[in-house]
Amino acid sequence: MAVSVAEHGHDVGHGAHDEIIYQETRDMRLMGFVLFLFSDVVLFSSYIFAYIYLRNSIPSWPPIVDGHQLPRLDTAFAAFNSVVLFGSGVTMHWALEHWKHGNRGRFDLFMWLTIVLGLGFLGGQSYEYAHAQIGGWSGNTFGASFFTLTGMHGLHVFLGVCFLFVLWLQTKKNVYDQHHFFGLTAGTLYWHFVDVIWVVLFFLFYLW
Repeated sequence: MAVSVAEHGHDVGHGAHDEIIYQETRDMRLMGFVLFLFSDVVLFSSYIFAYIYLRNSIPSWPPIVDGHQLPRLDTAFAAFNSVVLFGSGVTMHWALEHWKHGNRGRFDLFMWLTIVLGLGFLGGQSYEYAHAQIGGWSGNTFGASFFTLTGMHGLHVFLGVCFLFVLWLQTKKNVYDQHHFFGLTAGTLYWHFVDVIWVVLFFLFYLW
């Protein structure tokens, strides 16, 4: 019995030590991930300010190309596609909340809804690229700015979808539990970051 108690005490102590290590590394990983998102903010900001400079340096916007002013983008379609993306932010929030409360079935549902909505947004963006009458990347400053910024955002959405799918696979392998789920927190932060960047881009290209 004495040996059993001693072994039990050792297991408890070892578990407490692992929990302390997890808490410390979680804080460091969170700081690292926030710094990564901040670097992405700097990247997008440099392109956004370049776009604002180009727009303010040209009398008419969209610019005149070959004697004709380029048409404005389809705001109604972009608004619908934006609702799809913002809806995925809501489903991602609820996916994390259901995981915290141990509801694996609801987590799977909302996680897959997020992935499907993210793919839906990318499909809408591809449709818009195919039908936008503004020239290509090298056609004019408006087309170059639009395809560069929205394309870079679309790449982030695609990488985010891949990220979320990997996180979902990890949950199937019990990498996370109800109390240790930093990867899911990081995925949620990343997805909300993608939403916020799109708010700025939607205003710049469709409303301004």
